[in-house]
Amino acid sequence: MESYRKTGIIVGLLFIIATVTAIITIVFLGSTLEMPLDFNLISENEFQLVISVLFWIILAVSVMGIGAMMYPILKKYHEGLAAGYVVLRLTESILIIIASISILSLLSLSQEYLAGTLDVSYYQSLASMLLALQNWSFEIGTLIFLGLGGLFLYYPLYELRFVPRWLSGWGIIGAICVLLYGLLSLFGVADSMIVTLLAAPIAIQEMVFAVWLIFKGFNTEEIKLNS
Repeated sequence: MESYRKTGIIVGLLFIIATVTAIITIVFLGSTLEMPLDFNLISENEFQLVISVLFWIILAVSVMGIGAMMYPILKKYHEGLAAGYVVLRLTESILIIIASISILSLLSLSQEYLAGTLDVSYYQSLASMLLALQNWSFEIGTLIFLGLGGLFLYYPLYELRFVPRWLSGWGIIGAICVLLYGLLSLFGVADSMIVTLLAAPIAIQEMVFAVWLIFKGFNTEEIKLNS
């Protein structure tokens, strides 16, 4: 059972790293990549954008790590569901990396624009496409796949009682809220108030879940019963 204790600590730390890096990225990006694009501002904020990309890569690795570490735990409920969770987290990570590459491409494009090597209209069209790719990749990755991944994670934990049911039940509700947020974003009807209301449950729950895993761990008695 000692291995499950270590798994709990590692997963808890990865959840914290993922949350912190996501917040730092949002702070560093600020309003640099908002429409209408300010090409001079993008070039001037090169350092912030590169730092954001680095933190996004850390986020992607953390998300993949969570999927890999949780596989042996979730497999006790259903091997196919456990594999599905890993695939969802891997897909989320890939989309985050695509968003990161889009930012770097946009930065390179802005530097070429300032050097006067590209036609203005061509640059603006390409920049808008890259920004759209970044937005959709990150939104789909962090909303749709995060929400689905949450359901694949917390439902087995709820059924098996590997963590308290109030905590896993909270996670299920949070995952549903994120999925709803993602669907609203796809149709362009999510305003700032809706975003806050739908994102808050899972954001808070993941931190509580992480702290619980670090200090309490999984319910080893229930794990024994399901071994």
